[in-house]
Amino acid sequence: MPKMKTKSSAKKRFRVRPGGTVKRGQAFKRHILTKKSTKTKRHLRGATSVHKTDMGGITKMLPFAGL
Repeated sequence: MPKMKTKSSAKKRFRVRPGGTVKRGQAFKRHILTKKSTKTKRHLRGATSVHKTDMGGITKMLPFAGL
């Protein structure tokens, strides 16, 4: 049997919080910011949690995260 490996892209993008939720960065805030309103950019600050419907894929990509 081959070894189970963690997806390198996933380990760079997600962090598991102590409560078992997964933290992710916000999308749509890297470039083309001049046409976005100040309110939109303000609400994109900080991190947010991964939605529960996406947790199945995250669990497969991070097999050793304890999810």
